[in-house]
Amino acid sequence: PQKSSYVKKMNVMHSKAKLTPDDFIVEAAPGVARHDVDAVAHRTAIVPGVDAGPGRAAFAGRQRVYSKKAKGTYRTVKWAIMVVSLAIYYLLPWIRWERGDGRPSQAFLLDFEHQKLYFGPLEIWAQEFYYITGLLVISALGLFLVTSVAGRVWCGYACPQTVWTDLMIAVERFWQGDRNAHMRLDNGPWTFEKIWKKTATHISWLLIGLLTGGALVFYFRDAPTLAMELVTGTAPDVAYAFLVIFAATTYLLGGIAREQVCIYMCPWPRIQGAMLDRNSLLVSYRAAIGEPRGPHKRGHTWDNRGDCVDCKACVAVCPMGIDIRNGAQLECIQCALCIDACDEIMDKVGRPRGLIDYTTEHNLASATAGPRDGLQIFRPRTLLYSALMTAIAGFMVWSLMTRADLEISVLADRNPQFVTLSDGSLRNGYTIKIVNKTATARDVRVTVSGMDGLATAIVGQDSGDAVIVVPISDVRAIKLFVTLPRDKRSELAGTSAPLDITVTDLKSGLRSERRAAFHGP
Repeated sequence: PQKSSYVKKMNVMHSKAKLTPDDFIVEAAPGVARHDVDAVAHRTAIVPGVDAGPGRAAFAGRQRVYSKKAKGTYRTVKWAIMVVSLAIYYLLPWIRWERGDGRPSQAFLLDFEHQKLYFGPLEIWAQEFYYITGLLVISALGLFLVTSVAGRVWCGYACPQTVWTDLMIAVERFWQGDRNAHMRLDNGPWTFEKIWKKTATHISWLLIGLLTGGALVFYFRDAPTLAMELVTGTAPDVAYAFLVIFAATTYLLGGIAREQVCIYMCPWPRIQGAMLDRNSLLVSYRAAIGEPRGPHKRGHTWDNRGDCVDCKACVAVCPMGIDIRNGAQLECIQCALCIDACDEIMDKVGRPRGLIDYTTEHNLASATAGPRDGLQIFRPRTLLYSALMTAIAGFMVWSLMTRADLEISVLADRNPQFVTLSDGSLRNGYTIKIVNKTATARDVRVTVSGMDGLATAIVGQDSGDAVIVVPISDVRAIKLFVTLPRDKRSELAGTSAPLDITVTDLKSGLRSERRAAFHGP
């Protein structure tokens, strides 16, 4: 027989703090407590567990989400992803990659000073930003692909907002306890215990913010050097400014705002619906085997009722504060903690796992179909996303393998376009930038062609055919004057004629050529 409806927990009876609803135990089933918790993102179900109602008011004050610590497979996966993600983020700037010749030895570096991105053996120049664009396009397509297959798993497992919020919540639980203890602390008076626990929590969050901001600025300058400068007070002012900005942002978004970022600030919940179809795997409550729900008493049969005992464990562990039993919701980040909570309850009451599971819309209406029966991963949209990602990645790899390591850019003078000299000859000026992408200095020579009789002169050089030295992994800018003698002006077809400017590596013979125009009256 079921025990008395309300039994006070022994560890609360002598507490001076205000009691919370969960400090009274109501059994949803023998050995299963029913949590007194309402979904913060509340929806009133028209048909319980099937149809979602109109939702909460458009303008409402924030209701604090007190999520209970979950245990299970998906929680373990989230811990693993969080540890790996944070390890990569914090440690990557400290990994060394010796390039020699005075170039940075940091494996990953966004070198704004020299307008380059270093990533292992790759060196991406500012004019090659299209590679970054390609990576962003591939990342977007990858997000579309993952979403079409398994919903918002990026949001639930690997999004930085989720990772840092999980970290902040773990720190909060360390100082203030799990859900019930945290609620008692918040509802109680401001005692010394409450003050020091709250203070320790916020100090810990600020330290995490400082570590996060510090790690991020290390991506923009040599990490060991910048770390020493930050400690000694000799770092650039902009480094301190961005460290404070990043630290404050981490503290605010991860510690204070939390689920509000996902619900109101992030556009992805409103976009991802277009990526889903009836074959997408989504965390869902299987109403066909869960309804009608209700408490289950010891010795009673499970006939003519559903497996859900209405314990609300799924609501208690949800970091977004929703009730998954009300169907698909914008707030759900597909973290699957409700699956862990529900599976634990099903084990206790002796019912099959999978009342809440990753399943498709096709299988939701069936009480006999398995959650992933008939799963079709290879569908037109997933094949399209995969093909686009492969094509773009292949093009980028081909481009990297075949890109030239000697390049020039030519900029003709605009004001004036030409100058008439005292002897009647015409002169045009050009600014030439020679890019050397190799680890050795280069000796090059600049030549022009396109018309007969052209004479060249390079500012700072004795002659137009002088040898120009381009330093290691650098850009050399020169000023080139091209003169057309008076007796050759007839070669101008109208007001301009094509002109080819070529830079040749004297050692390897490698050439880079650009076409320009020679202007006249």
